[in-house]
Amino acid sequence: MSSPFGPQHAPAGDVGAALMLIDSRLKSVYDGMRRDESGEEDEDSAASEAERRDLAGHLGDSLGPGGFHELLDGACTLIYLFMTWLRKAHEEHGKDVIEYVVPTLVTSMRMMPRSIRPEAIPTMAGLVIAAGTGLSPSLWRRQYGEWTEAEMTPLEATAFLLAERINRITEDQDFATRLITDALTRAEEEL
Repeated sequence: MSSPFGPQHAPAGDVGAALMLIDSRLKSVYDGMRRDESGEEDEDSAASEAERRDLAGHLGDSLGPGGFHELLDGACTLIYLFMTWLRKAHEEHGKDVIEYVVPTLVTSMRMMPRSIRPEAIPTMAGLVIAAGTGLSPSLWRRQYGEWTEAEMTPLEATAFLLAERINRITEDQDFATRLITDALTRAEEEL
């Protein structure tokens, strides 16, 4: 039986913009890790980080009210796609994606108390569980009312942490981004 919260009933949103934000955050973190390993701060990486922040700021500024909701739906679509990939990868090894992904995600979020308020964590875990069971995170969340300001950073962190987990599993820092860009290209070709 089909659920009214199924992905076929959900708006995809602006997946490209959401991916750009997550990819920018991933690159920033990976650049920081490289700087920490080398012990040096080079001018190019500092300039790249400033450019990424500016780009993300310009994107946020350019969104109107409708665009902001498109970005939220896009982030939820990313979460759905990342969890679909993770579910398939875990099933290949006889593992349950919920059992292996959600506790780590919750633990990671609990270690970010300045960015993620504790009351937002259960909602983000719910989004991931919804996606892991084949439901649209966007439609699942919508049943509880409008998004709150306190959920914006946790939503971005959720998509980021899932992408980073995929990159770690594949040992490829660009895999999660490529996964989505390839899916977007295939969808465009089918139109």
